[in-house]
Formats: sequence, C-alpha cells, structure tokens
Amino acid sequence: MTQTQTSGDRTSTPARVPVEPVGGARAWLVWGVAVGGYFLAMLQRNGLGVAALEAQSRFDVGPALLSLLPMLQLLVYVVLQVPAGLLADRLGPRFTLVMGMIAMALGSCLFALAPGIEVAVAGRFLIGLGDALVFLNVIRLAALWFPRARYALVSGLTGVVGGTGQVASAAPLAWALNGVGWVAAFMATTGLTVLMALLVLLVVRDRPSGAAGRSTVADPISVWASLKEALKADGPRIGMAHHAAVMAPFTMMMVLWGYPFLVGGLGLSESTAALTLTGLAAGALWVAPFAGVLIGRHPGVRVYFALFLGGTLSLGWLLLVAWPDGAPVPLGVAVMAVSALGQTVAPTISFDFARDGIPASRTGVASGLVNMSGFSTAVACTVAAGAILQALPDEPASYQLAFVPIAVTTLLSTCVLAVFVRRRVRD
Repeated sequence: MTQTQTSGDRTSTPARVPVEPVGGARAWLVWGVAVGGYFLAMLQRNGLGVAALEAQSRFDVGPALLSLLPMLQLLVYVVLQVPAGLLADRLGPRFTLVMGMIAMALGSCLFALAPGIEVAVAGRFLIGLGDALVFLNVIRLAALWFPRARYALVSGLTGVVGGTGQVASAAPLAWALNGVGWVAAFMATTGLTVLMALLVLLVVRDRPSGAAGRSTVADPISVWASLKEALKADGPRIGMAHHAAVMAPFTMMMVLWGYPFLVGGLGLSESTAALTLTGLAAGALWVAPFAGVLIGRHPGVRVYFALFLGGTLSLGWLLLVAWPDGAPVPLGVAVMAVSALGQTVAPTISFDFARDGIPASRTGVASGLVNMSGFSTAVACTVAAGAILQALPDEPASYQLAFVPIAVTTLLSTCVLAVFVRRRVRD
C-alpha cells in the first residue's frame, strides 16, 4: 500500500518504485514480431555479399567503387546510431520500428530496379537508414518487456535471429539470384519487409499494459548529457571495445568480402563458397542462447568471454595476414569460423555491458554507442580492403594485404578492452 503524508492543504505521494517487467507469453510474442524485422534487416544488410560479383557486372564497377554500396549503407547505419538510440528512448520502439522497415522496403525496391550505380547507392542509403532504427528498438523492447536477468538471453536470441538473416543472405539468396534473377529476388525482400511493418503495427506495443511507473520514454535530459552519462560509465565503454573487437571482422566478411575471399583468395568454387558462408554463419548460432543463460545467472563470466574471444580473433587474423605464400584454406576457414562465433555472441555480451550503470529509461543511447563502435570499425575496414584490392588486383597475396586493417583494429580493440576491464576491476 502506498502511504501519503498531509501537511496543511498539500498532500505528497512518495515516488512509486518502478516494478520490473515479468516477461511471459505476451512479451515473447512482442519480441518475436519485432525481431522478425531484425531478421529482414540482417538479410538486406548482408545481401550484397553473395551478389557482389553479379553487382560488379550489372553496374559495371570495380572493387573499390563496389565497396561504396555497403560502405554507404553501413556509414548511414553508424551515423544514425545515437539518433536511433534517442528515438528508442524518447519516441518508443513501436513506431520507430515501423519507420525503419518502411525505409528498408523503399531502399530494397530501388536497389532491385536500379538501372545504374547511382540509383543502387540511393537504395542502399535507404536500407542503411531503416536498418539503423531496427536493432536498437528490438533491444529496447527486450528491456521494457523482460526482467533484467533475462536480458542477456533475449539479446543472445536476437543475435541468433540476426545470424539466421545472415544465413538467408548467403546460399539461399545466391540460389534465388541464380534461379529467379536479380529483380525478383530483391523485390521479394521488399514485399516481406512491407508485410513485417504491418505486423509490427498490429502486434507490438511499447510496454506491457498496466505497467504503471514504467515509461517507454527517457527522463528529459539533453543529448550531450545522455552521451556524457554513457561514456563515463564503465559498462558502455567495455561494450564499445568488445563490439569493435569481435563483431566487426565477420560483419566485414558477410557484408562484402567473405564470398570473394573464399572464391578468389582461397580458390573455392562459387557454390562451395556460398555453402561455406552459410555453414559458418549458421554453425555459431547455438552459442548465443547458451551464453545468454549463463550470463544471466553469472554476470561475472562476461569478462572472460570477452577477453577470450578478443584474444583468439586477434591471433587468428594476424596469422591469416602474415602467413607466407598465401593463407591455406583450413586457416582461412578457421579464422572466419571464430569470427562468426564472435559476431553471434557480440550482442549477448556487448549490450549487456551497455546496461551497466545506466538507468533503464536511457539504455538506447548507450546501446547506440556500442553499436556505433563495432560498425565504424567494419565500415573503415571494408573500404580499406576494397581500396587495397583495387590497387593490387593480380597480386597472389592481395586478400592478405586487404585484411591487414581488420587484423590491426581487432588487436587494438582487444588491448583497449583489456585496459577498461582492468580499470573496472581495480575500481
């Protein structure tokens, strides 16, 4: 019972203590519909990977100019992370998700029908804009509908669904491109995205009904204050370093360079390369729910997971780029497999760190910064790889040289991660 105190004509009521959400079937339904939009976002984000060789021929461009398509898409995604986080905190997830999926549908339609590189660039721009609004709002819904102990699990499952979208962007999309053609394959994703936007509008709600005392909007502080709050907290800073170290490598490979590397760098056939990408993306998915359950029960294990993955990836990528006379197939596939595992587990660990020390009503900005760090790294390394491949198209070790930037950034991010973890333990 809430007690009140009366003094003269004034009655004061103590602030209601926010009640933690309980989850349940309705929460899983809301999340399930919202995460369907994330599946489509990941499919469209990574769809250019297996379409890269056909896109070069269709638009008559070289590797450097081709890298402009995913670069622009990811650059828009990165730049909009903080604004998307603010929208998630202030406008609410439901309408922001719908806005994002409408933008993706328009972009996919333009990309499918593009007569030249200019229209294709405009399409990827819109896909990046819509993509930026999707993931953070799925994570925001998880924070509003599930208890804190379930957050890591739901984040991990979100990563699984996103990884499934990556799987669909590899061999299935390659088969669709070969079977029904460019226009039909990408127009199909347009139709699915429109249907998902309607489903979100009908099913998703920002918070459980009757959830008194918990608002979907953040406390009214300035953008600068929100950024300072997130950057001063240990959790978001660790999350940013971890995301840059473990999420960026496989993102770069799935967005553009994985399929060409397997074909041109390791000598696999096109069908084998598509199946290999599918297997790598799918094979790591089972780890995320396991990690989510474990982290929910024992939050301290996050640090060990983070440092192990960062260290292993750093060593693997350094070996790949330094191997004399070209990287052998087993090493190349093994490094990509560990990278796939890192990307799958990244949402579970990075975004759970992002919630540490931040009020529940302002998790969007912290999550946006974490997402920005990983994708900024992926954008820079994707473009750098394209420029190196353009300059050295016939060199035997061209892919090894092209991947030097991602090897260096992975190592540096892991070192920064270790420093932040040590400071946190010391404090």
